[in-house]
Amino acid sequence: MEPTLSSPSEARRRTGFTLVVTATTAMMAGASAPSPFYPTLQEQLHLLPVATTGVFAVYAVALLGALLVFGSVSDHLGRRPVISAAFILLAASVTAFLLADSLTTLLLARILQGIASGVLLTSLSAAIADLEPEDKPGSSAVWNTVAPLGGLAVGALTSGLLLDLLSEPRTLVFVSLTAIYLAMAALIWLAPETSTRIPGAAASLRPHLTMPPAARGAFFTGMPAVFAGWATGGLYLSLGASIVHSTFGIQEHVWQGIVITVLAGTGSIAAAILHHRDARTITIFGTSALALGTALSLLALAFTSFPAFLAAVVVAGAGFGTAFMGVIRSVSPLVHDHERAGTFASLFIVAYIAFGIPAVLAGLLAPVLSLTTTTYLYGGIVTVFAAYAAVMRARSSR
Repeated sequence: MEPTLSSPSEARRRTGFTLVVTATTAMMAGASAPSPFYPTLQEQLHLLPVATTGVFAVYAVALLGALLVFGSVSDHLGRRPVISAAFILLAASVTAFLLADSLTTLLLARILQGIASGVLLTSLSAAIADLEPEDKPGSSAVWNTVAPLGGLAVGALTSGLLLDLLSEPRTLVFVSLTAIYLAMAALIWLAPETSTRIPGAAASLRPHLTMPPAARGAFFTGMPAVFAGWATGGLYLSLGASIVHSTFGIQEHVWQGIVITVLAGTGSIAAAILHHRDARTITIFGTSALALGTALSLLALAFTSFPAFLAAVVVAGAGFGTAFMGVIRSVSPLVHDHERAGTFASLFIVAYIAFGIPAVLAGLLAPVLSLTTTTYLYGGIVTVFAAYAAVMRARSSR
């Protein structure tokens, strides 16, 4: 029998929904906020270029490990205690980033952030789906796309601006994030609990993937789209700032971070505009835009045109936001409340494998093959895979 909880009032559900959407945005802002600081930290701490790749890699590995181990824990212990504990850990991670004075402490900060982010990705995504307003069916898929992408855009843009405006902005950025995360750890208790305690919490900590039988068909149909979307995101997040600096010769931090902002911001807007379409149409549009936008960005690089490159990122961003939303829209209605965290964990494992592994490989190959050659290789593979995902989704009637 499916576990049940007493139904909270509609006003409390809406308050809870607003809280978890805000918390998701804040969490993802912290994920992109450190990126503009890496070149400065590399100089201050006298790090080799490969060290920056290592910092990115440990975050991705820690996040994937957290998804495998803790991905479904909020299905057993409840959403609020898990979210609260994870935000306290996230606050500790950004404090460690602020205090980082060596590669060791920098790696520790990113490991803690990866673990906390992995737990929060699943529990917050599940809570958004749990608390979806009854008069707005399907809106949870929109907010599970808009909130994280909006957070990525805000975090990168804010850090880039402050780096250009202030001599030492790291304190302001990371003290503010620490305060926000501690506040979220407390405020989440105002939201109604949507996942009752059920046995099996200890057993759920064994590394595993969860996908209820009813959702497996939609999950496997959507996997190419998830992979294509997040591999595209990895391309721009790992190489975007370096491309702006090296290829286009732009020195300002805000313009080096603008690629992330444009990609994520456009994705957020596209998801909000297209959310009334059916899941299949959204996914086909998303994967097609990914393929076209990435191909156009490579063409812009060949002609060394920064305006054309930004225009291409707009197209790719529209696909980045909608490809994943279409898959969420397909899968989420097929699972019960107490299965959602585990289901989202499986989706995000595919996403972060696609996001992390190619980006890390690109970071390792760039010093060997050159940044330009690596970008063309990575971008070409992403273009082909996104086009393949679009064709496969178009051929599927599911």
